[in-house]
Amino acid sequence: MIFNGKVHKVGEHIDTDAIIPARFLVTGDPKILGANCMSGLEPDWVKRVKEGDIIVAGRNFGCGSSREHAPIAILGAGIPVVVGHSFARIFYRNAFNQGLLLFEIGDGVDQIKDGDELEVNAAEGVITDKTNGAVFKCPALPASMAEIVEKGGLVNYVKSRLAAEA
Repeated sequence: MIFNGKVHKVGEHIDTDAIIPARFLVTGDPKILGANCMSGLEPDWVKRVKEGDIIVAGRNFGCGSSREHAPIAILGAGIPVVVGHSFARIFYRNAFNQGLLLFEIGDGVDQIKDGDELEVNAAEGVITDKTNGAVFKCPALPASMAEIVEKGGLVNYVKSRLAAEA
């Protein structure tokens, strides 16, 4: 899996209420949640996003509540991958369960600027900033996790496994 997109950089300790405020949790519809993605951070943030763009985040992205709506909102906004310094533990698990890719590169995020173009090679664990030439290496996505993401999350993965066994 290779992803190319424009960077939308966000700061540190962005909590799930900033990603998708509680007032929007009356639905699980990815498109509705996506239309309100990051509105707790900036009301019109999502209007700058195009399908395939990439979030680059500071430390502890996704902290706060354990709401699975946060990764759904990010996916619903058209963002398939988040590159961060680090992620909150529960958000990390929820993201993969929903089919959202996350990659941690520590202080490498400081070299990436808002608006840069990134290439993320999930299979090899290589992230390339095509704007400034910086290359970051992280563990490649394990095959089991890649399959969950490719199926669109854990529920779809389990459904496909059960269907294959029937």
